[in-house]
Amino acid sequence: MLTRREFGTMAIAGLAFPRIASAFDSIVNGVHIGVQTYSYRDLARPAGAADSVDVVIDAMKTSGLTECELFSPQLEPQFGSGARGARGAPPSADAIKAREDLRRWRLETPLDHFRNARRKFDAAGITITAYCYNMNASFTDAELERGFEMTKALGAPVMTTSTQMEVAKRLAPLADKHTLVVGLHGHSNVSDPNEFATPESFAAAMTMSKYLKVNLDVGHFVSADYDPVAYIREHHADITNLHLKDRKKHQGDNTPWGQGDTPIKEVLQLLKQERWAIPVDIEYEYRGTGTSPEEVKKCYEYAKQALA
Repeated sequence: MLTRREFGTMAIAGLAFPRIASAFDSIVNGVHIGVQTYSYRDLARPAGAADSVDVVIDAMKTSGLTECELFSPQLEPQFGSGARGARGAPPSADAIKAREDLRRWRLETPLDHFRNARRKFDAAGITITAYCYNMNASFTDAELERGFEMTKALGAPVMTTSTQMEVAKRLAPLADKHTLVVGLHGHSNVSDPNEFATPESFAAAMTMSKYLKVNLDVGHFVSADYDPVAYIREHHADITNLHLKDRKKHQGDNTPWGQGDTPIKEVLQLLKQERWAIPVDIEYEYRGTGTSPEEVKKCYEYAKQALA
């Protein structure tokens, strides 16, 4: 059995998040600072490139970070904006085709594609602490299971996902089968019981499998009017990683760090004081004035000052 204590011990001991040899790292006073590579979503991949791995690695070097939660679309071909099931109007024929092309690619692409990506990150001295594979109700069972296989091929100890309660019910037996931890990402929509946003929604999911845990986005949590410091203190052993951003309360906007209501410094100081080796991933979502690598670097500098 993987108990809360065992999972927490794995993370704290560094067993769940193996380090890659590097001349430098982005661990600040014991706190693991990385990036959700979704932060670099605006960066174009070179013409003809099969993925954005090289772009992401270069961006991380500019930002000065050596750990990441890797965003799955950066390893996938670009089939079109409708390929990932965007919400809104009924999908066009082109969007339906793009979605099926992406599904086929996921199921048929050899896992060596992911192993080769892992080698590039290893060579750059970057640790992939989690693989972000966002799943929704349109995913077939095979497509859900493929996420576990991709995560293992990348050598990541955790798969994170923005998903819904109905999908989590389907993920639970797969997580048990693959003995792989899944971090469920929360947003701020507290009105939909199918979404992950409230402490109760996370608690309900964790009863389904000992491998279903919490990827806590502290900015969204504050925007939903909850206290991330209190939640982390009580549930740290069930948290796979944190997404760090600044947002206003009461469903407020993302802001540059230090201008919102999120207790970023208090969260980081708590991890430092308690020596909880929970990966902290910067997620750049506010409207900055520089490039995404530059803005992520600003966030990293803010975090370092908060941990001084």
